[in-house]
Amino acid sequence: MLDGTASRTAMMVAAARAAHLVVDGRPVILRDDVAGRLLGDAADDLVGYHRQHGSHVVLWGTRALGVTRGRFVEDRIAASGVAQYVVLGAGLDSFAFRNPGVRVFEVDHPDTQAWKRESISAAGLSVPDGLEFVPLDLEGGGLAGALAAAGFEPGRPALVGWLGVSVYLARATVEATVREVAGLGAELVMDYMVPPEARDGVGREYGEFADRVVAESGEPYRTFLEPDEAEALVARCGMEVRAHVGMEDAVPPEMWRRGGVLRPFVFSRILHATALS
Repeated sequence: MLDGTASRTAMMVAAARAAHLVVDGRPVILRDDVAGRLLGDAADDLVGYHRQHGSHVVLWGTRALGVTRGRFVEDRIAASGVAQYVVLGAGLDSFAFRNPGVRVFEVDHPDTQAWKRESISAAGLSVPDGLEFVPLDLEGGGLAGALAAAGFEPGRPALVGWLGVSVYLARATVEATVREVAGLGAELVMDYMVPPEARDGVGREYGEFADRVVAESGEPYRTFLEPDEAEALVARCGMEVRAHVGMEDAVPPEMWRRGGVLRPFVFSRILHATALS
């Protein structure tokens, strides 16, 4: 919903991450054993749907997208040793519950955060030490100020993860947000969706279903970028590209040596950038 409450897309992504552990076999790309708990009473139905129909492209595609981008950003955090992690459009993200050594700032719509707090309580979980909720609608700007009010320290190494979100925002908002991240001096890992003509066959098939689902949920896709457009946008905002990969290269190659339906396809890309000094 556009007011931020009980985001259907957030639930779909959490269900995909939970279902990955029970549907896709080995190797496990991302082990998220908290996502299912945050779904509460809806978990059985949502994960069960993956069990029963998991070979449908819209389901296995959502699993593949969710776990590969999650694995990419978590590998980057582990490699960089940053002490602060900012999650833009956090939804039901569970990183803070699985990584107690990192201070996490979850930025999201205030209504979505209220819903998540209720989900945490209903699951019998406690808000981890070091997790800060930062209520903010990115369409209105003000990221730096909101983070500062929550205790973010610009002088300390930080990484901003912005996954599965930019496609729902206006292009001007995407650029303004990247510019704010650059001003923080932080690293950025973001994904973006390529336009239909830049996708492969599976990506186009997945997109036909996904476009309809998100539109019906009131959260339609709004911004698509070609790879050169994404790099130009980041450069205009004062950041330098460090890595720019598709799904196939977002995780260690052995992750794709597997049976079953899960495989990489061309639908979105991940960009890692650092602020220019």
